[in-house]
Amino acid sequence: MLLSMPFFDECLRRYMKQATDVFNDWAHRGKDEGMERGHSPAVNEMLEVAFQRTNQENEPFSFADLGCGNGWVVRMVGGLENCIQADGYDGAPHMIEKAKNTDSKHGYHLALFPDMQPPQQYNLIHSMEFMYYLHEPQQMLQSIHDDWLAEGGWAVIGIDHYAEHEESLGWPEALDVHMSTFSEQEWITMWNDVGFTEIYAWRANQSEGKPGTLAIIGKKGQN
Repeated sequence: MLLSMPFFDECLRRYMKQATDVFNDWAHRGKDEGMERGHSPAVNEMLEVAFQRTNQENEPFSFADLGCGNGWVVRMVGGLENCIQADGYDGAPHMIEKAKNTDSKHGYHLALFPDMQPPQQYNLIHSMEFMYYLHEPQQMLQSIHDDWLAEGGWAVIGIDHYAEHEESLGWPEALDVHMSTFSEQEWITMWNDVGFTEIYAWRANQSEGKPGTLAIIGKKGQN
């Protein structure tokens, strides 16, 4: 008897490790520091574009990093003079523990995505290398738009696993972790579908022979 696709997908979900298990292990082994070094060029470019588009260089703003890891982006943005609050959220307990041990100034919270309801809304949401680990990333995008962002707020998200990045297509099997694979246009369509406006997508930290990080920024309109 042939197995139905929904049944097959559910079996695959149970077989593959959770991304939080992988990142817990990486926190123990210190691999989070390598992630910071590897991602910082793209993240710096993403934040530069975000601040240009949001025009928040001199305006007070609140910030949250979803999938914050050891908190390095929270510490960086939280150090800006006009950042009045910076919080990090992650599903890996040891990443949150490491962040808290390193930084007592900002808030770090263990979070189960996409189910968690945020304690407040933020002016700027950042996420790097997190969304595609979810089975339903559009559900998380909808939550970011509706629940996490204040009116007029912005979200900027970086994605390294996408259809046009051919090398990344082998990552799910190599890491034995689920990754949702979509094309650049499919990601942009999701942003439109959940209600974001002023959407802009580009390849951050792109160079010859290197496709770069698919970076997308969008705004939550004001009612």
